[in-house]
Amino acid sequence: MAGKTAEVVGAADFDWSAIGKKQDQYSADDRTKLEDLYEKTLKPLADLQTIEGVVVAMNSREVVVNIGYKSDGVISLSEFKYNPDLKVGDKVEVFVENQEDKLGQLLLSHKKARANKSWDRVNEALNTDEIIKGYVKCRTKGGLIVDVFGIEAFLPGSQIDVKPIRDYDVYVGKTMEFKVVKINNEFKNVVVSHKALIEAEIENQKRDIISKLEKGQVLQGTVKNITSYGVFIDLGGVDGLIHITDLSWGRISHPEEIVKLDEPINVVILDFDDEKKRIALGLKQLSQHPWEGLNAELKVGDKVKGKVVVLADYGAFVEIAPGVEGLIHVSEMSWSQHLRTAQDFVKVTDEVEAVVLTLDREERKMSLGMKQLTPDPWAGIIDKYSKGSKHAGTVRNFTNFGVFIELEEGVDGLVHISDLSWSKKIKHPSEFCKVGDKMDVVVLEIDAENRRLSLGHKQLEDNPWDVFETVFTEGSVHKGTVTSISDKGAVIGLTYGVEGFCPGKHLVKADGSNAKVEEVLDFKVIEFGKDAKKIIVSHARTHEEAKENERTADREETKKAVKKVKENVEKTTLGDISALSDLRDKMDGKK
Repeated sequence: MAGKTAEVVGAADFDWSAIGKKQDQYSADDRTKLEDLYEKTLKPLADLQTIEGVVVAMNSREVVVNIGYKSDGVISLSEFKYNPDLKVGDKVEVFVENQEDKLGQLLLSHKKARANKSWDRVNEALNTDEIIKGYVKCRTKGGLIVDVFGIEAFLPGSQIDVKPIRDYDVYVGKTMEFKVVKINNEFKNVVVSHKALIEAEIENQKRDIISKLEKGQVLQGTVKNITSYGVFIDLGGVDGLIHITDLSWGRISHPEEIVKLDEPINVVILDFDDEKKRIALGLKQLSQHPWEGLNAELKVGDKVKGKVVVLADYGAFVEIAPGVEGLIHVSEMSWSQHLRTAQDFVKVTDEVEAVVLTLDREERKMSLGMKQLTPDPWAGIIDKYSKGSKHAGTVRNFTNFGVFIELEEGVDGLVHISDLSWSKKIKHPSEFCKVGDKMDVVVLEIDAENRRLSLGHKQLEDNPWDVFETVFTEGSVHKGTVTSISDKGAVIGLTYGVEGFCPGKHLVKADGSNAKVEEVLDFKVIEFGKDAKKIIVSHARTHEEAKENERTADREETKKAVKKVKENVEKTTLGDISALSDLRDKMDGKK
């Protein structure tokens, strides 16, 4: 038998289907029934469809979902973050990605199933005002990003809660309930609100609280928000406002100086509005008014010390005790009469000393003075600035009628515009001097009672018009320069710095044209007024009179020539008569 292959012969009636079944053997009819029953328990399944399944098992990482297929699908637990209450037996929607992958595993996705129907569900939630759940994924500018039905929705910071939220991060990773408040289908934007869920309840609480309020009632609240103009207090479901002026009897620059966020405080109800649900609260009203505790012995004339708390152009408010202020008017800061502002003397936070000028405890008003702490410069003014005495001062201010000269701090005098110069005609003091200039003056008059000094500047020199009267006599001719021309005439600059006035008709020159500015011509004085300090001159008179003189001379010469001719005629006639007489005598002798 060596070298021959063994031949295997199979039994013709061997039942291969019975292998591995041990004692279980099915007839053809039983097998048909079982296959039919098995097919009925399975759902028809196709890839890329969304169907409903049941959670059959779950652990810390995965969720097993039965969809009625020959095998179950496994989904990551992270896809169910929005629903921390998920449990076995819950029905969930899943998306069939693949009936059988390379490993023979059924691939399902809950996230994609939600996304496929998300827009329909979001729009439905908006229309029906449905309360939905969402998972807060992260923080973004102005609010939070929330996973709703697999869509990223925006939760504005103002819609998180009825009270302002200062730390958004505490909400990240939490599952919360929301209402859809706005959808932009074009840009795929969804806005949700958590605040909307509790506003209705809060409104009911507000109505209940406001119905029990009374003016003067003291309540405890919590500092909810601080603004530059006041503090919002949570009274347990309803907010009230303490205006900055009702926080303290003293002046404060910001409410943070008095209260802190989340601080519990007692407040008193000042007023409230049922319609608008506004409640005005007060904090300072819980303590005694500082004026009531002011020293009863304080009186007018007493010296006080305090801190400058407010500055205005007209004065400074000085706090001499917490909540007790007095006004130092700018006129009471210095003996000076010049218009100045309080900022020139003090600044906020300065510690100053002052004298009480007025005190009204009922009206809670007090006026103070600083200048009263220094000697009054007008005391003994008559001795120091006697009439006729000469002094040096500083130009401090102009008016149309004169110049104010400061002789010392608090002592001013007025130099009238007519007392600035003997010779110049000044229309405004600014033509003569400027603010800050030093000027020598002489005291003309003193009114100590009304604190007025009349000063003069030109009086420091002799009156030159006494000399001008002898120089610019009427009819005298002088060289002059045309300095300016107006409709009425021209101003003429004469010698000694004197100005004269030439009427328009007297500006005509010999050739018939008018004189021009800066032209130097002869001018004849036709009028001199010492008291009025005016000199009227004429150029026309200078050449008109010359012509008149020429005409007069010509007339005189003509008269002389006529007279001579007449004399000659008379002499010739007499001679002829004499000659005739002699001839007649001769003729008679011959006869």
